[in-house]
Amino acid sequence: MKRAVIIINAYSALPTGLNQAERLKSEFERLGVSADIRRNGFFASLDDGGKLVNTLCGYDFCVYLDKDKYASAILEMSGLRLFNSHAAVRVCDDKAETHLALSGRGIPMPQTVPGTLCYDPQAKIKEKDIFFLEKTFGYPIVVKESYGSLGKGVYKADNRTELEVLCEKLKCTPHLFQRFISSSAGKDIRVIAIGGKAVAAMERKSDTDFRSNLELGGTAKSIKISDSLRNICELTAKTLKLDYCGIDVLHGENGGYLVCEVNSNAFFGGIERVTGVNIARLYAEYICKQIYG
Repeated sequence: MKRAVIIINAYSALPTGLNQAERLKSEFERLGVSADIRRNGFFASLDDGGKLVNTLCGYDFCVYLDKDKYASAILEMSGLRLFNSHAAVRVCDDKAETHLALSGRGIPMPQTVPGTLCYDPQAKIKEKDIFFLEKTFGYPIVVKESYGSLGKGVYKADNRTELEVLCEKLKCTPHLFQRFISSSAGKDIRVIAIGGKAVAAMERKSDTDFRSNLELGGTAKSIKISDSLRNICELTAKTLKLDYCGIDVLHGENGGYLVCEVNSNAFFGGIERVTGVNIARLYAEYICKQIYG
């Protein structure tokens, strides 16, 4: 009997996340694969001697829809094949690490610098760091927490006062600074890639926010994937060794494209509705081909 397990976050109650798992379960069962949906928990651990205990058994593979890098590492150590892999999830969960992994690979991205790490809440922000950021980027400056999704933890500083406030707020939180791309303010492109191939794209737009996420009230329309957009997104997915991902692309100043972020567990409900592409089916078919041939 063909069996799969779909692991979701232990606590999340987001309807979009639950729908993701249910859609995949339905498509797997259409292909003759029995699929269980389970919340992440203490089914994967190591004993005092480093021996694996309480791991999931009897499954051919796992669709890992969580970002818990510790659980994903242990599951892979047990021999279970994960889609996406532990390494891919770990890199994509950290926006700064994603940028570093894509750097030097011919993938255009907004200029980005990681924030300096601070471990003392009482420490003062260094004025020379503010000067450096102003000289490097000018205003506005995009400031992002390294961990976060759905547009959360993404801010914009329009002047020194706002920048100082954000630097103080995030000084003990991993974060980064990024050049604001005015030609893409309030709009971007979300591309879904499966098996390193771009399969659907939509342009998102917001009239009230510099962020275009649908979850923040943005709207979207289906767009054709041009050759240049396809090449950039497929190179991104292959570089990060992602089986599945959502790639957020900005409109560059000169008509080109800039990869902004990559989400290893991008929700596909919105892009399915907008484009009519059955993302869940394509992903399930891809996985079954990888596992069963």
